[in-house]
Amino acid sequence: MSASDHLPLADWGRALALICEEAAQVILPFWRTELAVVQKADASPVTEADQAGERLILRRLAEQFPAVPTVSEEHASEFGAPEDIGPRFFLVDPVDGTKAFVRGDPNFTVNIGLIENGVPVAGAIVAPATGEAWFTTADGVLKRMAPGGPDVPVSARAWPKGQAIALVSHTMKEERAAELAAEYGFDLRTPMDSSIKMVRIAEGSADIYPRHGPTMEWDTAAGHAILAAAGGRFTKPDGGAFTYGKADEGFRNGWFVARGA
Repeated sequence: MSASDHLPLADWGRALALICEEAAQVILPFWRTELAVVQKADASPVTEADQAGERLILRRLAEQFPAVPTVSEEHASEFGAPEDIGPRFFLVDPVDGTKAFVRGDPNFTVNIGLIENGVPVAGAIVAPATGEAWFTTADGVLKRMAPGGPDVPVSARAWPKGQAIALVSHTMKEERAAELAAEYGFDLRTPMDSSIKMVRIAEGSADIYPRHGPTMEWDTAAGHAILAAAGGRFTKPDGGAFTYGKADEGFRNGWFVARGA
């Protein structure tokens, strides 16, 4: 039995944040260095930082939550995703936004999400370059600006009519951005990489992130949990529930829309 067994599942976020912060300290020394980049089978990049961060996270999760299985990006890429998974498991992305990491951009994150019966119920995200951390609790979402710093409650904001901010990919073409603005009604947009988009919406700094493209479950689970706990929404484009544990589909996601309150 682990020390967290008596806690509401959302409160596991605090322990996950500490693990993410420890992993961030492993990853950060690799940032803005001459780093070897390997192309995975899906043509996405992987670096020594991804691998070192994942090793630390998997070790800590096994120590603290020995009964809960984990699906992690780099392990799944190298050895294949599991063909079956139980109702409770972790999803881990040790460096989300590897492309940003490689080019020296600060918008990369460490992510751990906890899934229960297809729903993200706890999560933590840390931005190693800034030290910021966001994590779920039973009472909402807390943020701290640096490890050991004070925890401050954050929440998604109501839609600011005429000033709604969308977070979009750096590579999005102007024509496509205009189409999305017409479809979702946002007024402004900011290019940004990685799951940090979800926590910026969760803390009330932005309003919507429409993703009409492929992602994996480990890309979104932690951000989904945090956004939902902060009063936001994470759904399919038609408003339907966005679920996890799709082992039969290789843990691939469909399109989604992340929104504020």
